[in-house]
Amino acid sequence: AAVADALGGELGAVHALKIRAPGNPELAIGAVSSHGHALVDELTVRRLRMTEAEVESAVTDARERLSGRITTFGATPDVEDRVVIVVDDGVATGATLRAALGQVTRGGAGTVVCAVPVGPPQTVAVLEMLADEVICPLTPEPFRAVGEWYDDFGQTPDARVIDLLKGEA
Repeated sequence: AAVADALGGELGAVHALKIRAPGNPELAIGAVSSHGHALVDELTVRRLRMTEAEVESAVTDARERLSGRITTFGATPDVEDRVVIVVDDGVATGATLRAALGQVTRGGAGTVVCAVPVGPPQTVAVLEMLADEVICPLTPEPFRAVGEWYDDFGQTPDARVIDLLKGEA
């Protein structure tokens, strides 16, 4: 909301959710976008020795959770031929951001910018291949977690997000 306000732009949600590893909901094995596209990290899947059925179940779960998010926050605005700035609170593996960037690219965005405050150098390098511009002022090495760069890394309540999307700051 702060970026949209500062630039006089439209605020909207680009929906992408992490595909959770079984038994470890914080570990991403990939991500899904609101267009239903699933991006699965095959190396992580192999390292975890996941079966095809486990992967399919995790993808289905992510799609169901994502459907609920779209119902709650509304569809992504039309991005065709627009400058789209995808903002996130930080990046670790990049799975969710890769899905979001892919969604706006497939939606025909004219220019895609990715803006995050912190992320590991190798992930930022991958994002630089997917966006026209990546803004990430902090790329610490070693990188452990996004949350360590915040005094308060609590979730923003859904009601607050809905108010911001409606322009009711």
